[in-house]
Amino acid sequence: MYESSASKLVPVKIFRKRVLKAVYISFGIFSISLSIGILGYHFWGHLKWVDSFNNAAMILSGMGPVDILQDDSAKIFSGCYALFSGVAFLIGMGVVLAPLLHRFLHKFHLDLDEEDDY
Repeated sequence: MYESSASKLVPVKIFRKRVLKAVYISFGIFSISLSIGILGYHFWGHLKWVDSFNNAAMILSGMGPVDILQDDSAKIFSGCYALFSGVAFLIGMGVVLAPLLHRFLHKFHLDLDEEDDY
């Protein structure tokens, strides 16, 4: 996906485009995940839209649920959504951090190669 370790470091302009693309992809992942939670809490949990958003956002951010759910199907959804949210959060952050980490390691590798030349 990115340049190999033998290549030169790409210009900052290209790097910024990569980071921006990663942020957009991550925003899409978080938006879809939040939408799934809002719909699930609204229809299975019988919560109002605002309360559904609040619960979904709190679960997705790792804070935990806010409202107590009465129905067993809502509790099952909440548990599954919590597991899904943990994975979605890690994937989203991985997508954002990938170009940053790649550039850091690539620059570090190039610096080591320059030291070996002396």
